[in-house]
Amino acid sequence: MKRLIKRGLMFGNLIRVDSPALIERYNRALKGLAGKQTKLKEFHIDVSGFSPEIGEELDDPLYLNPNGCNRQFIILTVDQKTAPLLNAMFSTSRAILRQFIADNEAKLFALTAHDAVAGELMDSVYDMSDPARLFDIRKFTIEADTTQSHVKNARLLAEKIDHFQTAPNAWYDDDLIGEMIELARETGDVTRVPVDLGVQEYEQGNFWTAHFGGLYVFRDVESPAVIVSGDKDRLPTPPPGKVLDTSEANRLASFLSKNDLVEPVVRERGDAGATILRQKMEFILVDAATSAGLDLGDMSSRTLRHVAQRLGSHLPAAFHGLAAMVRWAEAGGQWPRIDSRHPAYFYTLRARPDHPDRDLINRLLSELAPMDFRQLFICHKELFYAAYATWPDEKREFVAEFLHRDYMANKAGAREALFGGRKDPMKVPRTARKRAREDMIEIVGPWGAVNRR
Repeated sequence: MKRLIKRGLMFGNLIRVDSPALIERYNRALKGLAGKQTKLKEFHIDVSGFSPEIGEELDDPLYLNPNGCNRQFIILTVDQKTAPLLNAMFSTSRAILRQFIADNEAKLFALTAHDAVAGELMDSVYDMSDPARLFDIRKFTIEADTTQSHVKNARLLAEKIDHFQTAPNAWYDDDLIGEMIELARETGDVTRVPVDLGVQEYEQGNFWTAHFGGLYVFRDVESPAVIVSGDKDRLPTPPPGKVLDTSEANRLASFLSKNDLVEPVVRERGDAGATILRQKMEFILVDAATSAGLDLGDMSSRTLRHVAQRLGSHLPAAFHGLAAMVRWAEAGGQWPRIDSRHPAYFYTLRARPDHPDRDLINRLLSELAPMDFRQLFICHKELFYAAYATWPDEKREFVAEFLHRDYMANKAGAREALFGGRKDPMKVPRTARKRAREDMIEIVGPWGAVNRR
């Protein structure tokens, strides 16, 4: 993993903590949440405040996530919103934490100037021994406060201020005034700088979870299903409703199509998606070549073409399928028949760019097309790191260098090219609304539909 760490592909964008004051605040929060403390003088934290170094020190990678549910968090700075989430047990956790920080950024900025903020993503489930319990998770509630109860005291001060301003003769209550002054020394002026984070709720719709070896729970779609990574028969008890696993290509293709979740990467001749498929061909070629023990040379596209010639008939069927699709798009070849029985099928798809669960769908597709290591890295880092550990050394070098050179240099641009721009399906461009109105007038007249004989 040293190649990945060196190139910023693993533990990248973590927040460095090396200030004695911040470490002291972190320890106070950690003591309150988990009853533990660190002796490290320097460490790094993710968006939730989890530190891989502290996890190793405590020999507990789940020290902020007991039982893999109701994840706890420690916020030392609002800059954590840009950090990744390590050891994620739910695909929605990072988005919820980032949204919480964004929704309360000004308040958190004021609070973290003096103390750490600690809290928990709470749901109604505390035991994950049965897959059916996953369906009980509908929303997460976040409650947070500093280690010195600034939020609680600010709420109390706000109540006393309200009482002071509305109750008869409160102006003459010296005890009340004294309590307000004492609280204000701790909280500051809450009338000008509110610090009450309140209790906030975030919906949990469709999601992926690491529990039970990996499950995709699609319940907010027309045809709901649970998709199991690997063999579904390994589950202790089957979850309710339709259950598929990643080996059932035909049923998965039907599920994706019926719910209108995906679209082809290449939609017409001359489509820029052909370039993406050509890159996927290289990824498949590298996997085949390194598995066969062939030397990749300087790993350039020219060298890889020579490697493909050497492999000849030993090239995977997925490679040939994508090659046929590229020929159709770029050179006017025949339309290839690639259905769910073909190994190239899931490599030709991506999530609909305007779908609210785009990232979750692309995560599933990355698992169904695992030789596309770039999509695997972007969409399913847990599976990427597990797979990387099993690859030949030459493939590891190629993958690390490619991701560092071609992806990390322009992550936003690469995501846009691979997955398309996210569009709001609820918003219709003004020109389209105007055109639709004109079409309607032409059909029914300017006064609306009129009964005609």
